[in-house]
Amino acid sequence: MKSFSRIFSAAGLALGLALTVVPAGAQQKAPPLKEASSSAISAAKEILAMKNASAMYANAVPNIVQQTKDQLMQSNLNYQKDLNEVAVVVAQKLAGREKEIGEGMAKVYANEFSEQELKDLVTFYKSPLGQKLLASEPRAIQFSMSYMNQWAQGFAESVNGEFRAEMRKRGKEI
Repeated sequence: MKSFSRIFSAAGLALGLALTVVPAGAQQKAPPLKEASSSAISAAKEILAMKNASAMYANAVPNIVQQTKDQLMQSNLNYQKDLNEVAVVVAQKLAGREKEIGEGMAKVYANEFSEQELKDLVTFYKSPLGQKLLASEPRAIQFSMSYMNQWAQGFAESVNGEFRAEMRKRGKEI
């Protein structure tokens, strides 16, 4: 379960970075969501709770506040003390806003799945196989990511070798 939290913490950090680093105009807009029934939203929230999705965005507010403070600090070093104090005020003022992410995620799920499908997913996640998936999937994702990184590194070395071989054919050592 700790690795699950670490994966979601990393994802939360990535979310925070994406929100602050990508210019507003470059961010992809979410498509408009259809109106979902309260029952569908409720089932979606239950699925997200079983998947512990809130761990993904639990630190979104403090992370974004910290990143914003750091960014402002780069061009306002003489305001370091004030920015540190203001960061605490802003974090307290905006605490709890990360819950908006969960509400939005539930709406997205309700948009992607029918109410019956959501209810079927809840039933599945409560089954022994569903419980195993909830428990094992974070580790499988972690190992999959590790495998993909190792594969990419090895493949990059092969590509590099091919470049060098082709350049040697042209009489150029790189």
